[in-house]
Amino acid sequence: MQKVTLGKTGITVNKNGFGALPIQRITKDEAAFLLRKAVDNGITYFDTARFYTDSEEKIGYALSDIRDKVVIATKTGATTAERFWKDLETSLSLLKTDFIDLYQFHNPSMAALDEILAPGGALEAMLEAKQEGKIGHIGATAHSVEVFARLLEQPWVETIMFPYNIVENQAQELIDRCAEKKIGFIC
Repeated sequence: MQKVTLGKTGITVNKNGFGALPIQRITKDEAAFLLRKAVDNGITYFDTARFYTDSEEKIGYALSDIRDKVVIATKTGATTAERFWKDLETSLSLLKTDFIDLYQFHNPSMAALDEILAPGGALEAMLEAKQEGKIGHIGATAHSVEVFARLLEQPWVETIMFPYNIVENQAQELIDRCAEKKIGFIC
């Protein structure tokens, strides 16, 4: 399976990761079977989010005993430090781990990004959590070209996740800038 390195994070994973949004529609045991099958077939990168109902819990249930063999990325919608810490503790507990490889701000609007970046905002807490070893790397997801462009200017951004396909291909220039800045691009 082809491997890629997520920019300056140094995290090397298989090119095709496991997006865990759909496992919220199956039982815990079905999810565990599917997740382990993915690992058995070479998948090492698992993406989830606080908003994906019980997805984090199912990943923790299925993969906690092989935590050292997988990379877990999850997301928070928090804009304040207080909400960030609640989300982080919930994610760590549900994922049955003491650290998250990649923690991402989940699709913030421009106004939410302002709150994240403001004094007392979630970014301060995210940086503190990274310093404490609770998260390895910081990223963000976006669905807006404007937010994507603004994220590219932030020194703390290590990865950006953005929809890109034959229909949604409006961000090619920004994707190219990710490579120039050594920001991992997650499609």
